[in-house]
Amino acid sequence: QVQLVESGGGLVQAGGSLRLPCAASGIVFDIYTMAWYRQAPGKQRELVATITSRSSTNYADSVKGRFTISRDNAKNAVYLQMNSLKPEDTAVYYCNAQRSVLNYWGRGTQVTVSS
Repeated sequence: QVQLVESGGGLVQAGGSLRLPCAASGIVFDIYTMAWYRQAPGKQRELVATITSRSSTNYADSVKGRFTISRDNAKNAVYLQMNSLKPEDTAVYYCNAQRSVLNYWGRGTQVTVSS
């Protein structure tokens, strides 16, 4: 059974930082592209950052220079380091694992940034 479990969300003031871990199980982790998505109230889910099996990364323009995605294949984990947080970063953040037609989601973790 595939499981992606996010943690690390919470309430933080603008300008602060949070680190979101995602623990994966039930997949051959190191061959999957991992990603973080987010969904704010009333908005569509959007891609935040991706990291391939070879650790090539890509970011949404809105988070470039502030967020960093990384992975630890030995721990089957992917991380999102979020710095200089803004109120518009408030959303539920979801972990995603994708390879070919296989696509898995976590349940999400809430991040709230107060102004």
